[in-house]
Amino acid sequence: MSPRRLDVTVGPRALEAWGEAVGRMAAGEGLVVALTGPLGAGKTSLVRAASRAAGALEPARSPTYTLHHRHRLSGGGTLHHLDLYRIASTAELVDLGWDELIESGDPVFVEWADRASGALPPDRWDVELAMAQAGRSRRLRARARGAAPPLPAAPVSEEAPC
Repeated sequence: MSPRRLDVTVGPRALEAWGEAVGRMAAGEGLVVALTGPLGAGKTSLVRAASRAAGALEPARSPTYTLHHRHRLSGGGTLHHLDLYRIASTAELVDLGWDELIESGDPVFVEWADRASGALPPDRWDVELAMAQAGRSRRLRARARGAAPPLPAAPVSEEAPC
């Protein structure tokens, strides 16, 4: 059975595999995935794996300066990838078409989601990444909120413990 919460430490390959499972589920469900964590924690890497597994026709790249990238999916639809690091207030979300994105039924991945404050939908996945073991692994904390489906199962790390 898939969990509603995860709290695990994983290596890069396990995080990538879990990101792929997230991408497949997010695309099928039209989920909002809210990502938080410090610079370099792996948010964009997770979105890159998720978008690839969801069927993105081009590799995901960080939207730090453009704030929003649209990735067409091979099965139809669009995966939205937002990076809110550079927004100064939630009022700027209007310029991004926030409400339309959230209600689109497309998968939406939001880096620096904590900057969206109360604008995040109640039904979503929250994913927090942090450095672990001197940067060789990541601490992955995730939670399915509201009516969002359960999370993919915890990733199994194949890397040797550090």
